[in-house]
Amino acid sequence: MIDIGEGFWNIRGSYRIAGVLDVGTQASIVCLSSGNYLMLDACDFDDADFAGIDELTDGGERLEAIVNLHPFHTLHVAHAHSRYPKAALFGSRRHHRKLQDLPWQSLTSDDPAFHAQYAADLQFSVPAGVDFISDNERVHFSSVLVYHPASATIHSNDTFNYIPAKGLVRFTPLADTVSFHPTLGSALERRPGAGADFQAWAEALIGRWGEARNLCAAHSGVLLGEDNDGPSLRARMESALAKVVPKLKRHDQEQA
Repeated sequence: MIDIGEGFWNIRGSYRIAGVLDVGTQASIVCLSSGNYLMLDACDFDDADFAGIDELTDGGERLEAIVNLHPFHTLHVAHAHSRYPKAALFGSRRHHRKLQDLPWQSLTSDDPAFHAQYAADLQFSVPAGVDFISDNERVHFSSVLVYHPASATIHSNDTFNYIPAKGLVRFTPLADTVSFHPTLGSALERRPGAGADFQAWAEALIGRWGEARNLCAAHSGVLLGEDNDGPSLRARMESALAKVVPKLKRHDQEQA
């Protein structure tokens, strides 16, 4: 559990592809101005993780809700709910469909009405121009992104990636970079203007959340402002967008 400060904690989990390559996953805990807490997503919590969450939330009594933000992140939802059954459970339509036995709230996690409930503490954004729930089970680009202004932290699953400079990765161009998930091209809606819509969404997001200093990314790592000796997070997100603009324009030309 990483204490980012100002009421935001990120928990790093493990997710292995083919049982070998660990690309990681995450959950976050947010303290609300009410004194209650939210859990953003769920991962493979161990006893130490649950102990830390229990300590923050009075054994789960002050855990108000578990909010599942990525339609394709479903593996650990039931486990988190079984540990904290009193917490309201939110998810996408795909969560509802895949885990029908769980007591889902009627509002989905991508619904603006749900976002309005927590607007005092959090900002939410759903990417435009891409399928939120792709028909292709391998395309996991889109998710609900969350910004916590008090800690200047963005919680992102798949949409933004951050590759820390560690291990063998530090010798590659991927080291210490923020990028969009590589399935962007497959996630774009098959219609004219989808690329332009995604670009406009990303530009607006960077503008609104430009003061963010920390990025918690699911399948990669955490970029902490206090450890960042490179470009600002805003500059990194702008660079990530600039790299995909040709792909976005090409998509729109092909769909015209």
